[in-house]
Amino acid sequence: MGRTEKHEGVTTFEEMAEVVGRLGIVPLASLIPEHPSVNGLTLAENWHTDTELDPWGWRVRFPGEGLAGYGKFIKKKAVLVSRGWLPAYLAAAGPQQSLEERYESGLATREALTLLQIIRANEGIETRQLRSIADMKAKEKKTAFDNAVTELQGSLDIVISGVKQRLNADGEPNGWNSTSFETAGHWMKEAGIQPFEGTREEAVTWLRSGMDGSWAPEAIAWISKVHGWK
Repeated sequence: MGRTEKHEGVTTFEEMAEVVGRLGIVPLASLIPEHPSVNGLTLAENWHTDTELDPWGWRVRFPGEGLAGYGKFIKKKAVLVSRGWLPAYLAAAGPQQSLEERYESGLATREALTLLQIIRANEGIETRQLRSIADMKAKEKKTAFDNAVTELQGSLDIVISGVKQRLNADGEPNGWNSTSFETAGHWMKEAGIQPFEGTREEAVTWLRSGMDGSWAPEAIAWISKVHGWK
């Protein structure tokens, strides 16, 4: 565990930003073998305190400040990918066909296609509005909605771009905050990030070069297997 021990003791957002920038890919909770996570690097007592030291709040500061893409990118688990690594990661792990093409081939669900088309037309849309426009507000449709949103994150079609405070008709805070979504391409453009110039194979090579020396061999092997990188 020597590689991960040197990252322990993260207290501030700035310290975590340095770790994410250096490692490129950091899950919110333990996921990648022999690899740090936000949860594993921070103090449990700081979570859900709604302070500057609350790592739960950092998850949306990263995309909000253009420092990292955020979403359930790997095995339906939340992951941060630094702005420096995201272009190569999208090229190496993202879809090679449009969602429309994947849907026609039976590789994507109709619900995912419907939601992506809505998100494309309403970048930054929050969950409640997305469910409403998609006609999926009914309780019995919640599971299908959640699964489709997770599917779109796993295929790297969309990212979580932030969290919006729900307001009532008088403009006052009302209820839980709501997650908002953007297409990955739109988020990158807004953050001033250029797409990766190269092939899928070149993107994999680029990522592995970044992992060498900072990732444990077990972590590199694991993520390579997950994404089918040769």
